[in-house]
Amino acid sequence: MLTEFGKIFVFLLIAIIFVIALVFIAWLIRPARPTKEKLTTYECGENPEGSPWVKFNIRFYVVSLIFLIFDVEVVLLIPWALVYKNFGLGGFMVGAIFLILLGLGMAYEWRKGDLEWDRAKIIPPVVKRPVFSSDNTREEETLKSNILV
Repeated sequence: MLTEFGKIFVFLLIAIIFVIALVFIAWLIRPARPTKEKLTTYECGENPEGSPWVKFNIRFYVVSLIFLIFDVEVVLLIPWALVYKNFGLGGFMVGAIFLILLGLGMAYEWRKGDLEWDRAKIIPPVVKRPVFSSDNTREEETLKSNILV
């Protein structure tokens, strides 16, 4: 008689054997016709150009994460829209508060500039330092007058 853990172990063992068997059968019956194009790195129809170690702008990832967050939140509105009448005013207010928070989050991201593809480049300030020569009395006086002003 198997215990509960034994049943789980047998189930996992059968699952692993099943996966290995299917991969092996697929390897046996697949056609093997390698060509020059199939053996290249990319099979998307475009020839690779440049180095594969290109640094992408972080904005792609930020925009995709923002999309995922707001997309999941909007999906949560579908069940609410179907049944909010059953819960009366309380159900409507919960959905309204959710929509307001969603709108505030979108406004915050928009105001922050995370939805823009190009941001203005920040130019760091440059401090001009005077160059002193061997006879630096005149430059020191100019420097002192600039500091005092």
